[in-house]
Amino acid sequence: MSEDILVRLRRALPGLRPSERRLAEAALADPGAIAALTITELASRHESSTATVTRLCRSLGFTGYSAFRLALARAGANEAGRRIEFGVSDGDIDPADTTRDVVRKLAYQEARAIEETADRLDIDELDRVVAAITTASVLDAYGSASSGLAAQDLQQKLRRIGYQVNAWADAHLALTSAAVLPADAVAIAFSHSGETEEAISALRTAAARGAFTVAVTNFPDSPLAELADATLATVSRETRFRYGAMSSRMAQLVIVDAIFLGVARENPDDVTAALEATLDAVSVRRIHPPRG
Repeated sequence: MSEDILVRLRRALPGLRPSERRLAEAALADPGAIAALTITELASRHESSTATVTRLCRSLGFTGYSAFRLALARAGANEAGRRIEFGVSDGDIDPADTTRDVVRKLAYQEARAIEETADRLDIDELDRVVAAITTASVLDAYGSASSGLAAQDLQQKLRRIGYQVNAWADAHLALTSAAVLPADAVAIAFSHSGETEEAISALRTAAARGAFTVAVTNFPDSPLAELADATLATVSRETRFRYGAMSSRMAQLVIVDAIFLGVARENPDDVTAALEATLDAVSVRRIHPPRG
């Protein structure tokens, strides 16, 4: 299977039954250890049944436990190797960690979010989104809390090269803007879970106006993704002190930068001129003007 088993497990978690979720969480916590167990041992240790283990394997696209177990062993070896690179024993941050431990684990988690998102980003979907933006009269970006920061980042990047972009964190403002979008608009909603009601409502309203809709979410099977014309999926991990609102941020910003660079590549000369003009406009606000 082309997609990492740990990514598949994390994305499957919201839709799993409690018994299946226990198994999935155990596999995510220590894939190497789980891979060393027989199907009977795994079921017994996690208050489940062999039938439940088999059902989980098949729901993830495996023919059976043997294939699932092999994928876990490979993923566990890869995780162990990456942790050695960053000098961490595990990826989760513990209250007993030293400041150095915390910084190393933070670097490990952020690097993995960036790498995995880039590795698994659907390039065809990205190209569709870029093409839609380059011909749109206006773009709306929706996001609440941490996802609102990604929406704002997209706004400021595209604004700098001449695109008309609005970023809305307020649910009412998002809805009122979406309700009057022209049919040639693009609407992008950011939501780690893909279940944020504000993002779903705004995107649904934009879709009703005929806008091209985009979901940026960690869960491609989420309600937000099902509503959108295109989905750009992030890959981020939750740990004890870094739940979705934190761990998703870097992954979302990777997608923001990918969109921006994709749009910029369409008209490089115009983009260069726009960036120079905007730099000149703000340079007078600096104590020391930029050199060169």
